[in-house]
Amino acid sequence: MATHIRRRAFIALLGGAATGWPLAARAQQRKVPTVGVLLVEAPGWEQFWRLFRDAMRQTGYVEGQSIRYEFRSDQGQIGRLPELAAELVRLNVDLIVTWFTPAALAAKAATRDTPIVMALAGDPVANGLVHSLNRPGGNVTGMSGVNAELGAKSVELVREMLPSTHRIAALANAPDPFSKPFLEQIEAGGRATGITIDVKMLRAEELETVFADLGKERPDAAIVQPSLPAKRAAELAVKYRIPAVSTLGPFAELGGLMSYAPALDYLYRRAAVYVDKILKGAKPGDLPVEQPTQFELIINVKTAKALGLTMPPSLLARADEVIE
Repeated sequence: MATHIRRRAFIALLGGAATGWPLAARAQQRKVPTVGVLLVEAPGWEQFWRLFRDAMRQTGYVEGQSIRYEFRSDQGQIGRLPELAAELVRLNVDLIVTWFTPAALAAKAATRDTPIVMALAGDPVANGLVHSLNRPGGNVTGMSGVNAELGAKSVELVREMLPSTHRIAALANAPDPFSKPFLEQIEAGGRATGITIDVKMLRAEELETVFADLGKERPDAAIVQPSLPAKRAAELAVKYRIPAVSTLGPFAELGGLMSYAPALDYLYRRAAVYVDKILKGAKPGDLPVEQPTQFELIINVKTAKALGLTMPPSLLARADEVIE
């Protein structure tokens, strides 16, 4: 009798294990992927975060059910990015989405295994983020903002806005590795147009001092690198009466004179497509880096009036947005 009981118990145990296996398999299948998000707290990050999440929802991901996010911002201190990237790697996230070049570089330095999707980065080849745009290799892919190339275009736009321009101050963010290709392109634009480029390498906290100096030096205009505090730069440019432009879309909306930048809505939504492909098994090194094909010229006429400038009608006619 005891033998029969043990046999029944054994069979029951086997039955329980058998029914448990598919449950365990289903539980594993239901594992919610976690996406780390690492960004530089520069103007426009809220727009990126809102549009990216919206695009993820439209792709079919439900927050808390089929996707989780671990959000990290440098809170205006670029030096914090390496530790934040390392923290996301320790959390064993399935993928890291980065916004702005310093965040992408910090993530790449923190891991060679975790896939990284750039929602926006300047010249990823020159910065060593990928081997090439068509064949990124490694663990990084996504969207290139080509903002370095737009530096040269900004010089052309300044010349069109102010035909008598002879000297432009280029304000570069010293801790941002993107400053090198950014300045190279501006200087190339200067050579092509015969305009002298006066490079100002600075940190964010030195912005006021640099603009005070510019107020005495009187350059014809200034080009501001996107990762510098855009709102403060726009305010100081008006205070010291210096026409300032940037390759950051929100710059003109924040009071800067003019901005020429990629149409960011498209880039941020495309980043979600990359995330979806990688979560479904694609390798980042096999996904070509995309470059923007749409750009926006925004002119702040209110700021132009404050600076005593009359914008050429031809430039206003080409603007995608004119802020009155």
